[in-house]
Amino acid sequence: MCDEPDKAGLRGELLAMRSRLTRDDVQKTGTVLARRALELPELADAATVAAYVSVGSEPGTRALLDALRARGVRVLLPVLLPDNDLDWAVYEGPEHLGRARLGLLEPVGARLGVRAVLEADAVLLPGLAVDGRGTRLGRGGGSYDRVLARLEAAGARPHLVVLLYDEEVVARVPREPHDHPVSAVVTPGGVRRFTA
Repeated sequence: MCDEPDKAGLRGELLAMRSRLTRDDVQKTGTVLARRALELPELADAATVAAYVSVGSEPGTRALLDALRARGVRVLLPVLLPDNDLDWAVYEGPEHLGRARLGLLEPVGARLGVRAVLEADAVLLPGLAVDGRGTRLGRGGGSYDRVLARLEAAGARPHLVVLLYDEEVVARVPREPHDHPVSAVVTPGGVRRFTA
């Protein structure tokens, strides 16, 4: 057990690494990630993808969101509710995003409800790290834990994909009973898939 890193400590280290990235680093990485992600069969065959709008030094998703939308994919974006659960709305383009609490960008269109994510063929999850077992480390707010629990309870099995920087694929992420392994991680260096 002493080999297992502490979640809070690991989050701190990873956020510190991200804080050193320039806006140019983030933008270049976003372009590479979009290209790699668009090659994934999991996204190529998807009619609906639940995603998120990257902010700050998160690996960029904006180029990917626009490319998916241009392909005719229905892209759902989260809307953070007061209790930190996630409602969803359709992405209609960058001009239809508005500032929300916690510095997030959210779609300004009609809300579809928390169960709209059940329609997704693939879900792009934000994260800070993934390990060799496919265990994802999030920011600790629990929003996506609720989404993943909702998917499991409904028997929905979308592809779960995380976009990260290369150094965020780590040896070990502490796993708790509520954690759900992801299907794949996309980094600028490539794609790694995980089996349940």
